Amino acid sequence: MDSNTKIPGTASPSRRGLLLAAAGSAAAGSVLPIASAFPASAAPAPAPPAEAEAAAGPVSPEEALRRLAAGNRRWRTYGQEHPHESAFLRLRLTKAQHPFAIVLGCVDSRVPPELVFDQGLGDLLTVRSAGEVLDEAVLGSVAFGVLELEIPLVLVLGHQSCGAVAAAVRADETGEQLPAHIQYLADRIRPSIDHTQQGEARIDATIDAHARRTRDLLAAEPDIARRIADGRLAVVAARYGLRDQRVHNLA
Repeated sequence: MDSNTKIPGTASPSRRGLLLAAAGSAAAGSVLPIASAFPASAAPAPAPPAEAEAAAGPVSPEEALRRLAAGNRRWRTYGQEHPHESAFLRLRLTKAQHPFAIVLGCVDSRVPPELVFDQGLGDLLTVRSAGEVLDEAVLGSVAFGVLELEIPLVLVLGHQSCGAVAAAVRADETGEQLPAHIQYLADRIRPSIDHTQQGEARIDATIDAHARRTRDLLAAEPDIARRIADGRLAVVAARYGLRDQRVHNLA
């Protein structure tokens, strides 16, 4: 066969090379955007300011609550400060952290504690689970903040239109078996269901009841109870409104 004869249905060597090169570029293209988004090296941080940015934690549970309340006021009135984000503070936080509050909240994407309370790096220890459900990992995370970091405040933050609570209430009403891991959440929310209410009012009341029950369960933990008794710690329940962005304490 003549070496110049082209076999039908095959690409010429030059065309084949172009196709292989294009395929390689396409494969690389699926990786490059991610790799370039997180470069291996970054520009050096700016020099620290003349005065160090302060993010010292308060000395009492009451002051911690005031600080959260002030931050929520800024958030809901669109006066956010986005504090404690400077290059100097980022460097300082590589040495140690001193958060002033633990916020146990829901995983809901609409309720990020650092935004809701207008806090910055090093201010909050956030623990999140669907419906603020307690398990050993959540309890251990809260205990770490209380016992190791000596944080003076634990705030359990429920919120309006909580999907986990709604699923638990509807499963309780219908007897429906939820998917395995979601059923785990519903089983732990069920004791908080307010059967004195109906429809959406039942869901709404259960959101508050569950935040209170979670607070009470945490406060009953022996190591936490001892710190509450001697005034070093407060454990409170609160609720966030999606419509007005306000956080208010639950008695």
